[in-house]
Amino acid sequence: MDYLISDTDDKFSKKKVKVLITVKTYPLPSKTYQETVCTAGVKEDGTWIRLYPVSFRYLPYSQQYKKYQWIELEVVKHEKDPRNESYKPYGEIKILGQIGTQNNWEERKRYVLKHIQPSLELLKEKSKGGVSLGVIKPKEILDFTVEPVSGEWKDKWQALFKQLKLFGEQQKPLEKIPYKFSYRFTCCGENCAGHKIMIEDWEIYALYRNMLKTYGSKDKAIEKVTEQYLHRFPKEKDLYFFMGTTRKDHHRGTFVIIGVFWPKKEI
Repeated sequence: MDYLISDTDDKFSKKKVKVLITVKTYPLPSKTYQETVCTAGVKEDGTWIRLYPVSFRYLPYSQQYKKYQWIELEVVKHEKDPRNESYKPYGEIKILGQIGTQNNWEERKRYVLKHIQPSLELLKEKSKGGVSLGVIKPKEILDFTVEPVSGEWKDKWQALFKQLKLFGEQQKPLEKIPYKFSYRFTCCGENCAGHKIMIEDWEIYALYRNMLKTYGSKDKAIEKVTEQYLHRFPKEKDLYFFMGTTRKDHHRGTFVIIGVFWPKKEI
């Protein structure tokens, strides 16, 4: 249950919240915060919250939460982010415990699927009112695409890294993955013509890195990622997508897949 830290009813008063983490996106450079990870999750009533910014890799190890862990922390509504669910985290993050996969993710489903959206089209319509997070179920997976992108960060981020190094600030190497991954799918919208949506989940980038380390070949790494996302997941898993808008594109209702929820298919 949320409760106010401040005695006022100000929109920007601090609140203490309990959040079940469901999403962590791949880190991106930030001039203000060095780097940021978009974290999202659900509260006990199944409503969504986005925690931004989080310099996840620079948190104390005891505060580096995993997916499907309950955390407790203080937050305040993000004054520069109009999206309904966006809050700034403050102070220490307390990790409370983790929900496992028992009974085919039964307890995870209880929270994650409490407010599932019927279609991406409806979710886009709701984004006009500030909604920027949600869960949808794809009707059919049509394809999984891997497209090459630059393996180097933009010049402004390269300059930032050099500046940080010059001033002796703590800096952990941040690898730029030279590919973008997308799903093509239909959803349950009445007139759905299909969607091609980029995946920004940390897990898919971590899988690519692990496969590259294992096999020493980009082609083999891509093959293994494709095997999981195009063949294994649609065949074996009951797929749902965590959807979120990017801050700069929210006004256009542009959603990306920020995570995949994949309990087994039940016969």
